[in-house]
Amino acid sequence: MSKINHDGQPPSIQAGRAQTSRGAGAADDALVLIAKEALRESIRARRWRIFFRFVFIGLFLMLLILPLVGTLMKLDSFGSAGRHAAIVEVSGVISAGSAANAKHIVDALEAAFANKRTAGVIVNINSPGGSPVQAGRVFDAMLRLRSEHPDTPLHAVIADVGASGGYYIAAAADRIYADKASAVGSIGVRMDSFGAVEALKKLGIERRLITAGENKALLDPFLDEVPQHRAHLERVVADIHQQFIDAVKQGRGERLSDDDAIFSGLFWSGEEAMALGLVDELSSDRYVAREVLGVERRVDFTLRQGPLEKLMGEVRLQAGLWLQSALHPVLQ
Repeated sequence: MSKINHDGQPPSIQAGRAQTSRGAGAADDALVLIAKEALRESIRARRWRIFFRFVFIGLFLMLLILPLVGTLMKLDSFGSAGRHAAIVEVSGVISAGSAANAKHIVDALEAAFANKRTAGVIVNINSPGGSPVQAGRVFDAMLRLRSEHPDTPLHAVIADVGASGGYYIAAAADRIYADKASAVGSIGVRMDSFGAVEALKKLGIERRLITAGENKALLDPFLDEVPQHRAHLERVVADIHQQFIDAVKQGRGERLSDDDAIFSGLFWSGEEAMALGLVDELSSDRYVAREVLGVERRVDFTLRQGPLEKLMGEVRLQAGLWLQSALHPVLQ
């Protein structure tokens, strides 16, 4: 006969209820533990996110500030290593869209001349030429900077090639140096096109062109050459060529020989160019810094132009110029 407890229920039922209560409590405890662990994991993840954000910000600031310090040292007199030769590179094709564009070259030249520790500026040229507009702007800026800083020499050093627009720029320097095997000269202008009229006929292709303006089809390679168009283009090219000739004569003066071949578009070795008066001496930028300017240290002021470097270079240069202006009274 089963026993009945004082609450009127059998012991087995009471034991089951107690066990169920203990099971529910264990489940609650497990849920609490899971919740606490999830909270701890969330806190750890948040801390790691904050940590990596600070690391990223720190690296970004290092990338920005460290080169900025270097730029600022170039712009002012923070350095303690004495005077230096300021180097500006003109490398590759000269054009508005290349690394060798007038804005970047002129900005670098202005920063080099503004530096109080610059003993002289060396323009290192390794270029086959390019845009006469870009080269002409650099030429004019170099003459201006020479006039504004008469006590700071400006020399050009030609490496492998200093031709066409590359030589245009070199002509504005006080003196031009080259290697005996450098390609120097090519003082001329060219305009390229082609004609494919007969090819269209053979292929049975009909050319359809609509223009407004009787000369708008100038240089169209699929139309017969028009004598008046050719004459016009020859005048344009001759005009630009004369501008080039005048610039070289202005820069080189009486050092040029009377040889008419100088302006024919030919180029010469550095050794031959020196005999023609296109080059003053055969030597390197290291020699010019040490023996001509009397300094061992060379500082590169060139603005590099990778997509990110271009942006960061502009930011650093502008920030450096601002800091230079802001700190100028303090640095005196």
